[in-house]
Amino acid sequence: MAEVVPHRTIGRLTLYWRILRDLASEGKSSVYSHDLASKARVTAAQVRRDLMVLGYFGTPARGYDINKLIEHIEAFVFPTEEQRAVIAGVGNIGRALLKFFVGRRPNLKIVASLETNPEKFDRMIQGCPCHSIEDAPKVIREQGITVGIIAVPDKEAQYVADIFVDAGIRGILNFARTALHVPAGVYVEDIDLAMSMDRVAFFARQSLKSERPMSDKTNSVEPSKESYS
Repeated sequence: MAEVVPHRTIGRLTLYWRILRDLASEGKSSVYSHDLASKARVTAAQVRRDLMVLGYFGTPARGYDINKLIEHIEAFVFPTEEQRAVIAGVGNIGRALLKFFVGRRPNLKIVASLETNPEKFDRMIQGCPCHSIEDAPKVIREQGITVGIIAVPDKEAQYVADIFVDAGIRGILNFARTALHVPAGVYVEDIDLAMSMDRVAFFARQSLKSERPMSDKTNSVEPSKESYS
């Protein structure tokens, strides 16, 4: 049985891949683990552990060959043959996702979208054909789709997830604020934009609170002793 790679490792490998591509575009040919770690905000030991799953190793003298490392990450993480995805919900978030993903991964494509609004049926939305959610099982099976994206209102998310799973979807990217119940063997990645924004806002407030006492002390004007004489 093949060893299961932790999902966080896959996430970091894709981050390294983006960093390496930027370095390659700058004309650099090699990188040390500590330099890659600094840009990825992890430790050098973590970088080396993550890259071990690729079966590719650097050298103490030169570090890692950037182009070869990019190739190894692509071969390990990204599909070598076309993998197809479907998105349910083409409101504001859905449309933005369709526009964002166009051309970003040549072998990973959103080939269909699903809606409950009849006005959107049989239309091309951001270059992607839109179908009724009722036709989802047929569309998914006929097109060999294995990845599903949920961008529908929270109360509809589980309904869509059930349709996806029954039709053969094995990976779901969920933008609804709903904890999905899926069987073993189906991977779900939850993206909660509101929670992320709340976290960012909270730590921004905390930072401001910690700065104010110092700022107030620095900017305060000591009363002149002459005023008390």
